[in-house]
Amino acid sequence: MNVFRFLTSGESHGKCLTAIIEGVPAGFRIRSSVINEDLARRQVGYGRGGRMKIEKDTVEIKSGVRFGKSTGAPICLEIKNRDYENWQDVMDTERQDYPAQETLRKIEEKSFTTVRPGHADYAGAIKYNFSDLRNVLERSSARKTAIEVAVGSVAKQILKEFGIMGFSHVIQIGDVKLDFYPKTYTLIKEKAENSDVRCADDLTSDRMRNAIDAAAEAGDTLGGKFEVIFGNLPIGLGSYVHWDKTLDGRLAQAVMSIPAVKAVEVGAGVEVANLKGSETHDEVFVKNKNVYRNTNNAGGLEGGMTNGEALVIKGTMKAIPTMRKALATVDIKDLTPASAHFERSDTCAVPACAVVAEARVAIILVDAFLEKFGGDNFDEVKAHFESRN
Repeated sequence: MNVFRFLTSGESHGKCLTAIIEGVPAGFRIRSSVINEDLARRQVGYGRGGRMKIEKDTVEIKSGVRFGKSTGAPICLEIKNRDYENWQDVMDTERQDYPAQETLRKIEEKSFTTVRPGHADYAGAIKYNFSDLRNVLERSSARKTAIEVAVGSVAKQILKEFGIMGFSHVIQIGDVKLDFYPKTYTLIKEKAENSDVRCADDLTSDRMRNAIDAAAEAGDTLGGKFEVIFGNLPIGLGSYVHWDKTLDGRLAQAVMSIPAVKAVEVGAGVEVANLKGSETHDEVFVKNKNVYRNTNNAGGLEGGMTNGEALVIKGTMKAIPTMRKALATVDIKDLTPASAHFERSDTCAVPACAVVAEARVAIILVDAFLEKFGGDNFDEVKAHFESRN
């Protein structure tokens, strides 16, 4: 069973998004201001749609924290959907026996039955026996990743107490790839945080923006690729003894389950198919009794465990399936040919997806960290950590 675990609830246009986090030891400093900074990072990005102009996400810590520190009790987080005021009739949680004509009009206006190819619409409607695809859209929407970023921010704040920090950056949008990397992770992070496409090279950022503009003009969307890097991880997080204990497997599942992500790589990833063993594996050296490596093709993971090198995870996101350039589909009402439903959407959300992946990775890492060094309070965790490092 996971040490650090959470559940979320909420719909895209419902009242709020919430999360309950269990497993945070007492005495950790949890700052809502830091969570809000991460929420803001998720919302910026060239190619984002109109929803980002409506929602300015802020978190409210409802329980589990007193005077800025965790109490050891479950932590409840809430993000209100500011757009809910325009959707109250449509997303009402109460049964409506005799709705007014205006209410019926609004509900009908927001209901739809034309499937969006590439979305959860069709399978979700069949699975849950829905005739209105609004029921599928509301929870399958990537809007729910906002509260996941908030949970990830709590995880990052815990990891930071032990010098473990990470970042994300975009390495491809459409067919535009990042070929030039700054020399250090510090520079990559600094450049990415100051780019509206989260790219660490100015020229490549310009080309990415041009590609997004061209897609938007054509009523189309773009996917891409991002990288998440965490450093200063202790050796031995994860395990090789069971398949579901391997850290690379857990990280891959966490990133793969982000909406629209279709592939996850560790370290050199798919490129190892082109390399010989002598070119793939990171040789181990020692100097002054300190073990080091000159390469990191393994991405910081060997045998399902951290090996002391930086953790490097890549994710590939498909183009968003909601687009103005409607694709051919069917209407589930009568199975007749139709054009796909369009709802306000982004042209490109790869920069936002990178921030979500950063949060997901942090959640898995803090769980593995507390599994190895855990205790009921901060002092115990710190003592366990220092005794083994």
